[in-house]
Amino acid sequence: MSRRTAVAARLLAAATSAEARAYGLRERTVDVGDARLAVLEGGPVDAPPVVLLHGYSADRVVWVRFARHLLEDHRVVVPDLAGHGASGFTTGIGYSAPAQARRVVAVLDHLGIDRAHVAGNSMGGFVAATLAVDHPDRVRSLLLSDAVGVTQPEPSDAELLFRQGRNPFLLESVADFPDFYAMTMARPPFLPAFLRAAIAADYVARRHQLEEVFRDFYGVATLDDRLGEVRVPTLVMWGEEDRLVHPSTAGVWTTGIAGARSVTYPGVGHMPMLEAPALSVADYRAFLSGLPRVSRAG
Repeated sequence: MSRRTAVAARLLAAATSAEARAYGLRERTVDVGDARLAVLEGGPVDAPPVVLLHGYSADRVVWVRFARHLLEDHRVVVPDLAGHGASGFTTGIGYSAPAQARRVVAVLDHLGIDRAHVAGNSMGGFVAATLAVDHPDRVRSLLLSDAVGVTQPEPSDAELLFRQGRNPFLLESVADFPDFYAMTMARPPFLPAFLRAAIAADYVARRHQLEEVFRDFYGVATLDDRLGEVRVPTLVMWGEEDRLVHPSTAGVWTTGIAGARSVTYPGVGHMPMLEAPALSVADYRAFLSGLPRVSRAG
């Protein structure tokens, strides 16, 4: 990494931390046994808890602009999952959805939260749904946004590459980043070129780490045959221009989970909470408002 790119990376980290603090999110670290997870937390401690889980190769920052709209009347918890972001990577500890779900339970235990509304995007949706199946007493409701973890009826652009033995997340050089970045979002928020370069360099540096994480979670312990075990209210949210997980996958979740409802967004890609935060959080708040109010203890 060049000196200029290293400076850009530090600026990006400082800017995202400052934005989170400005919204009222506090940083803390939680020891979950095999890892120490970096967590953002905000909102009244006695309000209904909401846990927001990011996707593969991303981090907690992707939820910050969505989270800000929940902080007045919810206790919001946004962890960097093990192997990602400020939580760091340790080889060999396991990055499957069940392993990540167990770590989320450990975060809830540490924070004194019995049950929470759990939202997840992409891999985070897989973790959230696994949490509802394996630890049903800890989940009050689910938001599954562009979630992996079930079979895609139609292959996405990324899935077609996977079938060719190519993983678009594993970058050999920064020159590979623009094509990959274009796949992640249809309406990405503005980011100066020098900051995009820092993100690209980070992907290249983490290539082997991301390869291990992918091997542990993708296509492993999928939930196709277990969706009937999800017994909590569920909202399925999808960007209609998603190139990473085909929009047809939303129907698998809504058909398999009893009573699940769905909302889709024209012109939006894989991350509605980042591409259209105000719109997507309004739909999520409407979903939550239809549920019985619960306290911190659930």
